[in-house]
Amino acid sequence: MCGIVGYLGNKNAKEILLSGLKELEYRGYDSSGIAVLQNGKFDSFKAIGKLVNLEEKTKDFVTDNFSIGIGHTRWATHGKPTELNAHPHIGDESYVVHNGIIENYAELKQELITDGVTFLSQTDTEVIVHQFEKNLNISDSAFEAFKKTISELKGAYAILLVTKSTGETIFFAKNASPMILGINDENEKYFASSDTPLIGQCSDVNYFEDGDYGYVTPTELVIFTKDDVKKEAIFTKLSTNKLSAQKDGFRFFMEKEIYEQSSVIADTLLGRLSDDEILFNELDDSLLNGINEIKLCACGTSYHSALTASYLFERYAKIKTSTEVASEFRYRQPIMSKDTLFVVISQSGETADTLETLKMAKAAGLKTLVICNVDNSSMVRLADACILTRAGVEKGVASTKAFATQVTIFWMMALYLAKRNTSLSSQEIAKQIKFLREVPSIVKVDDEMHERIKRLSKRYLHGHGFFFIGRDVFYPLALEGALKLKEISYLHAEGYPSGEMKHGPIALADPELFTIALLPQHLLYEKAKSNVEELSARDSTICVISSQEFDKADDFIPINECTDYMLEFFEMMIVIQVLSLEIAVRLGNDVDMPRNLAKSVTVE
Repeated sequence: MCGIVGYLGNKNAKEILLSGLKELEYRGYDSSGIAVLQNGKFDSFKAIGKLVNLEEKTKDFVTDNFSIGIGHTRWATHGKPTELNAHPHIGDESYVVHNGIIENYAELKQELITDGVTFLSQTDTEVIVHQFEKNLNISDSAFEAFKKTISELKGAYAILLVTKSTGETIFFAKNASPMILGINDENEKYFASSDTPLIGQCSDVNYFEDGDYGYVTPTELVIFTKDDVKKEAIFTKLSTNKLSAQKDGFRFFMEKEIYEQSSVIADTLLGRLSDDEILFNELDDSLLNGINEIKLCACGTSYHSALTASYLFERYAKIKTSTEVASEFRYRQPIMSKDTLFVVISQSGETADTLETLKMAKAAGLKTLVICNVDNSSMVRLADACILTRAGVEKGVASTKAFATQVTIFWMMALYLAKRNTSLSSQEIAKQIKFLREVPSIVKVDDEMHERIKRLSKRYLHGHGFFFIGRDVFYPLALEGALKLKEISYLHAEGYPSGEMKHGPIALADPELFTIALLPQHLLYEKAKSNVEELSARDSTICVISSQEFDKADDFIPINECTDYMLEFFEMMIVIQVLSLEIAVRLGNDVDMPRNLAKSVTVE
């Protein structure tokens, strides 16, 4: 992990590589590096920490004619974050960058050490460049050596490799890790892990399939499939509506993205609502015919949106629904029946564990649907159908607007299925659609509320932990609130169903335990209230989020009175996002780039 860029052309390769890496910062990283081959000479630079450190190291380096270059932002998987472990990795006359995990690296490394190779790093990636140079000594060409090397690797990878013997060539390979090729009218070639670094540089892009490998030169683009069959690139126009996000006066991208939720949810709804039905042109009858069950599979924040969906699907559409953690589902030999619609959820469409479960479902003959934010991502291309969330580029590692748009999609999908199953009356569906139309205004951040939370946040900087508690759909929202807080504040936080407090967690209750209680007026209010009273009686510090004042609360964050519990859900979502943000800011943390986290988890 976590991001790759490559360039072949006559422009300033250093600036293009650094600019590309800047666009990949949101994916998370702990070190970075570039290597440029110009006039038969390599120049390589690495730095740990922020990209500005790499920029400082390269400030005196320039390229003024044809060159090829590769760059990488690394999130440690094998080996600690050090300059030696940062990419690109060097052989005798070659450099490589790699995103993914080489599963058989230890075996290959031992063979290379036996052959006398000295390793400089602790990474699996360094094996690739040494294995390539070993094969180069016994091959007729550099490409044959690269092809042989790829055939010897097991695992997930996106690889770019350059070598002196072919100084106008970049070799590439892609398997279960994202990589894109971009071109323009100036005969330049660009590589990247996502399309964001290519906007403004390229007009057309090719999305590589798993198993693709080949090379580019100034005049050639050669691609082979995993079966060693030569294929033509399929170029599509690069969308320009994914322009790189700027902070627009906000302190952090996460803050900006919290404020953007009103407009992006409006985009999510656009063209999908009529007065009395949900319009999903992406879905047709063939996907849903014969379906008696829905299985939702995701990781992290997307899992929380999926869990929310399970309540809505069963309540409104009366269809059996289960939710799975992708990293667990993969390995427990699950029973999958063909009357099940298998739905995966991923902001990026590249989450490794979720992608593998999608492949499992496809192999088992299930119909598949992906809820995703990135068109042309691996999951979108693989699934039978896709509903795009239209959240736009999300640069904050801690997800906000992706979660909001996923839940919006699921609310709509529950009503879509309810109409199909005749489990709700036309009048009830029309009423729910009216509520959906209110969501963009509901999630507008009120400045007075934000200032109130900013002042309140100083009370919650210490203590031995947080409980976020809620019932029904407010339980997954509690899970999401706890995740947001722990991601960016580094404070311990757990989400629980309110009714589970008495089954163990209440043993922790004391004044240093902070309880964030979600009390919706329109869903199980009295039951949730009694659970909070139990915690209050044991001196837990209580912060209530509700439209109804609560006399036993130490702190109270009011939301507007709403006419439906799902509108309360979205109001409370904004509150927990802003509260997490302001606590993290007071603690002096980098909200956009929290430690140890990556935006797009493309390894297991």
